[in-house]
Amino acid sequence: MIAVLLILIPLLTGLAAFFFRNEKAVRSWALFSSVATLAVSLLGLTVFKDAKYLFHECEWMQGLGSSFAVGLDGMGQVLCLLTAVAYPIIFLSTWNSSYKRAHNFFALMLLAQAGLMGVFLAMDALLFYFFWELALIPVYFLCSQWGGERRIQVTFKFFVYTFLGSVLMLIGILYVYSHTADQSFAISSFYKADLPYNSQSWLFWLFFIAFAIKMPIFPFHTWQPDTYEQSPTATTMVLSGIMVKMGVLGLLRWLLPVLPIASYSYGDTVSRLAIIGMIYASLIAIRQDDMKRLIAYSSIAHIGLMCLTIFSENKIGFQGVMIQMFNHGVNIIGLWIMVELIERQFGTRKLSELGGLAQKAPTMAIFFVIIALANIALPLTNAFVGEFLMFTGVFTSTVTKYNILFTVLAATCIIFAAVYTLNMVRKIFYGEANALTANAKDISLNEKLALGVIVILICWMGVYPKPMLDLTNDISDSILKISDVHHLLKK
Repeated sequence: MIAVLLILIPLLTGLAAFFFRNEKAVRSWALFSSVATLAVSLLGLTVFKDAKYLFHECEWMQGLGSSFAVGLDGMGQVLCLLTAVAYPIIFLSTWNSSYKRAHNFFALMLLAQAGLMGVFLAMDALLFYFFWELALIPVYFLCSQWGGERRIQVTFKFFVYTFLGSVLMLIGILYVYSHTADQSFAISSFYKADLPYNSQSWLFWLFFIAFAIKMPIFPFHTWQPDTYEQSPTATTMVLSGIMVKMGVLGLLRWLLPVLPIASYSYGDTVSRLAIIGMIYASLIAIRQDDMKRLIAYSSIAHIGLMCLTIFSENKIGFQGVMIQMFNHGVNIIGLWIMVELIERQFGTRKLSELGGLAQKAPTMAIFFVIIALANIALPLTNAFVGEFLMFTGVFTSTVTKYNILFTVLAATCIIFAAVYTLNMVRKIFYGEANALTANAKDISLNEKLALGVIVILICWMGVYPKPMLDLTNDISDSILKISDVHHLLKK
């Protein structure tokens, strides 16, 4: 029942939001909905932890072998918690932002949340595809209706990329379905599908390209910086903080276990693409003057490390990726909040036009520095835990002979991250205030509350990650057992 409520609450409240006409009322309604979803997510982690509350299955399209099967495994709990935590923070931090046709904006935001929850909960391949599309459709409208000057062409590019990926994935899903013993879309049937290596080989690329576009991974990343730049900041927070995790989950839940031999065979190829993307994005980020584009390229580098770790195929790496999905979401949303606050007050995102804000807005400076340090994985921050586990996973990998080389190359991006992140902090907050920033005001109470929650999560996960490690322990073992290629190759 918990899994169903996580989808139903944002779905029903999102549909109801279309009928509001008062902006303040619909804003409050959206915040209420997001808090209710968070409460249900927390209940699923505490009071109702038994499987009977976390998994639900009922008839849906029985003639096709598909059921409405949703459930909260460890990875699903991490990602649903991230989504549930992120939405109240997003609504609080953008409380003072005004939107034309606000009822439509908040309705689409909530429908996107329902789609995201469905993707993270789906235990049926056809249902997974249904929610995959449901999550994307509201975002198309959010970007095209409330985006920047180039929103139409940028949204069209985003649509083309994601539509192509979705079509490829649907072809792959239908082919695997046709090779299941019971003609079923159930995830257990997909794991047991009889797929010879020749079929796995081309199926791998159908699924991988779909997930790589969403993450995104080089060279399928070119839609991302433009889309992040042109989207309204609240939508950008959803895209970069939560939606990119759809692709990461796809690799862990649907690619490695369904196509283990092909994943092993092409692991080094994908790892090379991930490292190229990490280094490329990091170098581009260093050269950026626009805050949104800098953070967008930074996100590509962080997601690239997750992809590299997944194809290292060991338990400690899987746990690191799952924990880092949560941490990356928290940190990147914190950075986007800062972009929103600065752009709203000064009308610019250019680093070259800012400076000296620490003198005028000390509270903003403190929050920004803490989040920036988390972004470069400073010890005692949340990202340090995730990155340490991921680098350990890559270094100790037994499925590649290039594990040391991959670790060294990926580690250079830590240095690059420190360069562009600290340079951003310096240009915005230090030096002398200029004509634009001379009359800067500090952040308001609702913004302090949203950023305070983020800082608490950063410190909590950095100091005491054990609950998240416990949460991801069993699912990491399960994925590793199903995708154990050494056992399969001996058959």
